[in-house]
Amino acid sequence: MSIIDLSKLAQPEDNLRDYLDSVCETHELDFAAYAGINPIAQSVHGFVNYPDEWQRLYVDKGFQYKDPTLMMATRSIAPVDWNRLRQEESFRSVFRAAHDFGISEQGLTIPVRGPFGDVGLFSVTRDCPDAEWKLLKKKILGDLQHAAVHLHDNVVHSHALTRTLTHPSLSSRETEILQWTAAGKTQQDIADILSISNRTVEVHLRSGRAKLGALTTSQAVGRAIGMGIIHPN
Repeated sequence: MSIIDLSKLAQPEDNLRDYLDSVCETHELDFAAYAGINPIAQSVHGFVNYPDEWQRLYVDKGFQYKDPTLMMATRSIAPVDWNRLRQEESFRSVFRAAHDFGISEQGLTIPVRGPFGDVGLFSVTRDCPDAEWKLLKKKILGDLQHAAVHLHDNVVHSHALTRTLTHPSLSSRETEILQWTAAGKTQQDIADILSISNRTVEVHLRSGRAKLGALTTSQAVGRAIGMGIIHPN
């Protein structure tokens, strides 16, 4: 799974890294982070105001593959308080390392789900006792949920990411096979037309379905037509 640092790219209108800083200042938080997951490209894109040294170590150690603050939140529709995760070895592993950079294990991740299967994860941290954190979270949770939606909407509606989400990068062969399928040809027909095996046709169809987020070939054809990737016959 690749990682795209959005702070290195042109941002839509406002500087979202500055927005993270303003959220922290307003609500007396230490750090904030946004991570988005593109279900088609299988990449993570985001930006944080964590120390640069921690960002580099996080990627070098591959923590994005096992960080439970992300893994749990991608499967949840409700905010995930990190207190729930403290007994997990993966959590202790990540935050033992994070502690050296002044990052507390006291935090919260808020998931946001978009129209293309995209997921945004907004996380904040605060170094404080449990009782103080419980009171603060209750006070600011509504504002943080609004911030999460604002961040995700701004990122998803940036031109480059929207195009990636709405126009999956099908190969020329996948597109060709879906076009023949739309014309009413069977897999064997397509194999004969393209001088390839039936199995190869199925492999390309399966790949095309995955990229389009479709469960069936008919659904994949419909989505490809709707996106303008192929044309109805």
